[in-house]
Order: sequence, then structure tokens, then C-alpha cells
Amino acid sequence: MFIGRSVAWAAGDTLLQIGGIPFTSVFLADAFTFGGALITFLTVHEFGHYVAGRIHHVKTSLPYFIPAPMIGIGTLGAVISIREPIPNLTKLFDIGASGPIAGFAMVMILLIWAMATLPSPDYMFGVGGHESLLNYIQVTGSFPETPISDAPPGGRLTVGSTPLYWALSQIFPNVPPLYEMYHYPLLFAGWLGLFFTALNLMPVGQLDGGHVIYALFGPKWHARISRAFILTMLTSMTIGGALTLHGLFNTITGNELLGTFMLWMTLASILTICTIRIILSWWWQATLTILAISSFASLFPDTVSWFGYFGWLPWCLLLIFVVKVDHPPVPMLNPLTNRRRLIGYLTLTIFILCFSIKPLYSV
Repeated sequence: MFIGRSVAWAAGDTLLQIGGIPFTSVFLADAFTFGGALITFLTVHEFGHYVAGRIHHVKTSLPYFIPAPMIGIGTLGAVISIREPIPNLTKLFDIGASGPIAGFAMVMILLIWAMATLPSPDYMFGVGGHESLLNYIQVTGSFPETPISDAPPGGRLTVGSTPLYWALSQIFPNVPPLYEMYHYPLLFAGWLGLFFTALNLMPVGQLDGGHVIYALFGPKWHARISRAFILTMLTSMTIGGALTLHGLFNTITGNELLGTFMLWMTLASILTICTIRIILSWWWQATLTILAISSFASLFPDTVSWFGYFGWLPWCLLLIFVVKVDHPPVPMLNPLTNRRRLIGYLTLTIFILCFSIKPLYSV
């Protein structure tokens, strides 16, 4: 189910054609490299949860993989089902943290392996297209420090860097630009491992990060941290939408104030729905604050463009309406051991290392 994403990785002699798409030996090898690496990461992550659940005698299902060929990478991830309430914080913490820790170990293996075996920039000559980039490589023998692309404005799909990815890219040579990563199947699978790890470790509701925060700091601080994170995502989403709509209106009418006003009214309805869903009085104040900040920020796009990301919209809706912001109560609020608390802080550090405020965007 991952072959569709590997069209750009095809090279070599055609073996067969299906639906007009040439399938080659390199095409298939890259497809299985990408798919195999990503499935391995997801399996390791979910079995971390599964093994911890079995150790604590909590009824847990085997992993379910979620196919989604329409989104390109072929999957929405994997899940396990906890089939009984978790009775205390120790078991909650172990089950919640074990998946991200196991998955992160697998991500490190994938990324180091991928970066240690990267070919020289001349590899891009076998991809096709990218004339401007190839001319630069032919002259200098290296990748450019600033983006070079033949894609029209808004047509260059780019993945976001993370602290861990950036650090590794400073160690290994021949690391491609983020907007050309798709031609490197193992490297792209490793980056997706960072992305999925960060999503699972968001400190919200019953996500893995929510379990860790609840076990470390208790229900009161979980509620505060969870809401603060959701508000941060809503702010990023609103600023991203502001910049997008502001640019659109500015292009069409040349009137910045009209664009900002129309944007404010559009995003007000979205944030109001989220606010009503939470039913907490301070969310109304937070909503107005976000709208004011976002409207003002849209007048200074160069200053806030790094933070604004409208792509958080579906995630905000998913977290608020499906996952839920709050964590269900745990019967026994026993304190964690010092060793588990240290592991908990390390798990939160993993989240920071894997997180990107703009994970996937077009420029």
C-alpha cells in the first residue's frame, strides 16, 4: 500500500506498467524500503504498549494498522485497544510511555542508518526534473544552503525540521534539503517516525503524552498543560489561516485591512465552535485573545510566518471532539518512583526533539 508514494523514486528499466505507471526494479525496491521501514517503526511502537500491558496484566489487543492509500504514505498509523480501565498511575505510565520510547529507539536506528548510507548529491540526477537544483549540484557537487526549486510559488512541498533531525543533519554529509527528502525512502520513513512520535506524545487527553503528563503531574496539572497546548495549536492554526487568507485577499483586492477583517470573521466561527465544546469560561477570553493576536499578526507576515500553520486545524478538531482534552480519572493516584519520573522527563524530551511547529507545508 506504500507503492503509490514511491512514484518519484522510480529509475532504471521498466519491468511492467500498471495503469500507465512504469514499475521498475528500483521503483519496487524503494517502495518496499519505505513501506517496510515505516511499518517496522509502527509495529515496534505499538508492541511497546502491548508488552507493557501484558506485563501489568491489563487486557490489551494486538496492534491494528490503519490503511489509508489515499493520503500517499499509505497509512494513518496503528493503534491498540486497552480493554479494561487502568487501575493506577504506575500501570498508566508504563503503558503510555513504553510505546513512544520503543518507537523512538527504532526511529534513531532508521535515521542514523539512512544518513550514514546517503549517496552523494549526484544521486538526484537519477530522479529526473529539478533542473535548477541539478545545475547547482553539477557546478558545486553539493546541495544548496538556500532552497532551489523549479516548482511554482506554493508548489514546493516541504517537511519541517525538528531539533533531532537538525542535529543529525549537522553530523552526516550529503543530507538533502527538506523539500527533496521524498526521493530518499529510508530517510523519509525516519522523518515520518519523528512525526508520528511527536503526534502521540502531544500532552493532551488520552494520547501517550497525555498519559505521561497525567501520571507525572496529576489531574490538575494535566488539565492545565493540555489546555495550554491546545491553545498554542489553535493560535498557530489561526495565525497560519490569517497569513493564508491575508495573502489571498491582498492578491485579489490589494486591500490588507479588508483581508484581515474577512479572515477574523472566518476564524472566529471555527474557534467559537471549539470554545463551546469545552464549556469553560476562560476559553472565551482565550478565544478573543487568539483572534486579536492572529488578526494583528497577519499584518506582519514575515515576523510570524515561522509559527503560523493552518494544517493544525484537523488535529485541533480531532483532539477537542474525538480524543478529548481531559484525561479520565484513574482510581489510584499512587506516586511514581524516582526512576519512572526520570523516564517521564526523558519522554517529554523526546517529544521536544521530534516536534515541528510546521511539519508539512508548501512554499
